[in-house]
Amino acid sequence: MNKKEIYNYLNSKNVWHEITEHEAVYNMEELSEVSLPYPEADAKNLFVRDDKKKNYYLITVKGNKRVDLKEFRRKNNTRPLTFASESDLMNIMGLIPGAVTPLGILNDEECKVQFFLDKEFLSSPGIIGIHPNDNTATVWLKTENLIQIIKEHGNIVNMI
Repeated sequence: MNKKEIYNYLNSKNVWHEITEHEAVYNMEELSEVSLPYPEADAKNLFVRDDKKKNYYLITVKGNKRVDLKEFRRKNNTRPLTFASESDLMNIMGLIPGAVTPLGILNDEECKVQFFLDKEFLSSPGIIGIHPNDNTATVWLKTENLIQIIKEHGNIVNMI
């Protein structure tokens, strides 16, 4: 799904969302320069894989947090982790670097990606800001709706 298809999908499911269109951003530093309605709800997304290229993980945390992959590995009992390649990102989630988002999981036809979501997104106001499979916008969703969308697609959702 591309950006327009994501918007159509959300509308067809009657999922509350707001859209903030902006210049293309490729990292959290660039995003910090964009005026956002819910900056405290913005997400940072890391697409990683294990050393055998068998297991893929999307780790989504609050934008101000740092992810320690060694600590993540220890807590979640995974093999050694590294960032997935650009070709894996495109082949599995249909995304380019800088546009990584949980909504890309909707392009994961084989449900290879395990989703790990920062449980702080469930705290009030319970909103998350993510790209709509394109880094020229941020779509704001209720966190519980995002979790439901990913589960309905068939991917595993873990709260961290």
